[in-house]
Amino acid sequence: MGIRPLHDRVLVEPLTAEEKTAGGIIIPDTAQEKPQEGKIIAVGNGAKGEDGKAQALDVKKGDKVLYGKWSGTEVKVDGKDLLIMKESDIMGIIE
Repeated sequence: MGIRPLHDRVLVEPLTAEEKTAGGIIIPDTAQEKPQEGKIIAVGNGAKGEDGKAQALDVKKGDKVLYGKWSGTEVKVDGKDLLIMKESDIMGIIE
């Protein structure tokens, strides 16, 4: 089953959080922070402008992005935990 986001929404696969500190201390799952980086899996066609035409998104499939800690809605697709969010929730593309 696949999902294609609508309008200006994107589907993001969160990157795993660090499980160890720089000093080698293992961080338990309950103490780990939510990831704020992810990889774009799919993008919508873009938001419709006043003229009715879709405006292209700035992000594309495969981009590594930085987003807000509480951004998006969690969805499960093919056993994977993913996020679906508006493009405006993305703060930047990691190059």
